[in-house]
Amino acid sequence: MRRGAAGALAAVLAATVAGCGGGDEPDNAAQACEPADGPVTLEYYSWVPGIDKVIDIWNAKNPDIQVKFVTGPAGPDGAYQNFFNGIKAGNAPDLAQVEYDSLASFRLQDGLVNLADCEGVPEVKDKFVPWTWQQVSFGEADAVYAVPQDIGPIGMYYRADLFQEAGLQPPTTWEEYYEAAKVIRTKGGHIHHFASGDVNWFLGQIWQAGGQWFSVDGDQWTVSLTGSESQQVANYWQRMLDEDLARPMAGWSDEWWNAMNTGEIWTWVSPYWANALLSQNAPDASGKWAVAYMPQWTAGQRAAGNWGGSTTAVLRSTEHPYEAAKFATWLNSDPEALQALNENGGLYPATVEGQRMPALAKPLPYFGDQDISGIFAEAAGNVDADFPWGPTMTQTYSDVRDGFARAIEGNGNLTTALESAQNSTVDALKSQSIPVAGN
Repeated sequence: MRRGAAGALAAVLAATVAGCGGGDEPDNAAQACEPADGPVTLEYYSWVPGIDKVIDIWNAKNPDIQVKFVTGPAGPDGAYQNFFNGIKAGNAPDLAQVEYDSLASFRLQDGLVNLADCEGVPEVKDKFVPWTWQQVSFGEADAVYAVPQDIGPIGMYYRADLFQEAGLQPPTTWEEYYEAAKVIRTKGGHIHHFASGDVNWFLGQIWQAGGQWFSVDGDQWTVSLTGSESQQVANYWQRMLDEDLARPMAGWSDEWWNAMNTGEIWTWVSPYWANALLSQNAPDASGKWAVAYMPQWTAGQRAAGNWGGSTTAVLRSTEHPYEAAKFATWLNSDPEALQALNENGGLYPATVEGQRMPALAKPLPYFGDQDISGIFAEAAGNVDADFPWGPTMTQTYSDVRDGFARAIEGNGNLTTALESAQNSTVDALKSQSIPVAGN
């Protein structure tokens, strides 16, 4: 699906919701958004650390709209299914943190309030990086299914000291990255790890290359995990694995952090939010890391991918969409709230001005006093706006993850893993009576 096709995705989702027995209200109609007659208490579910401190700021200023913080596992780890069950039972939280890649699943379940008619919501549209609003509106002019919260534009963290000692410059293309990897291997290190579990990281590079896994053909879904861009990325990292230039290793493990701390791993292609994790988990490398723009598939381009990011969604079972919408817009667009979200939760804002706030644009001692904010702000503006997610992302991620693990063990390769996940994803869509092109 390319430019202008997001509306087609919205139409297919709407038709699917109706076909699956959604409510009497048309799916694209904004729910009545009128203020309550008296004080209101809302429940907001989030797994972001420290977000309760941001909620405290709101509660102190809004005695008639109090927000109760509810937390637990991240969405893919069980929270989303609980939300779906709660929406049907009428006892889900009023608001919830929902990742961009899961919004289509929520819409398919008719689980989101269309906030387009809620006071203050359309007015904040221009504050956000355009592609994030495209994600929450599905390209519809009269729809807002969530308010963007944070994003994960990807850059490249690299060990500046080791690159300098080896006579290497930060690679600007993936081919230069491959050549640098060969030099780094002669020095006893690896340029990067390969974690079978980080499918979002892999997909971020496909996003950068201009590929996508889901699109719309007429009134049907098209699944394309084996498209040319996906094969390009898969073949690239398969070569890196075959030549022992990338080290298979579980991400987020003690072994991996030790490799980042000691200099065994020389780069990490990752979003802004990785900077805090690096400084916390690789303290001995302070002052040695730096950040550069993400390597390009085509020399001279400045394309970027995205890994991560969430929204604040108002769930369908709420009785107070007006008050919930007011909190959601404040949380994700008010300067004080954005600064608190960054300071307490490490979130990289989805608003343009938020990315320029002083808390971000400052030298960081861990990165040799480099101000890394400009690199990620540029990357945020170069992410393809029209990137759709499918309605079965959790299952798709799981199948790709399993296939990658088998490939690392020598059973097939990354391309065959995508082929297997392609077939299982089509089967999953068909099992839910979701129309799939060519099937």
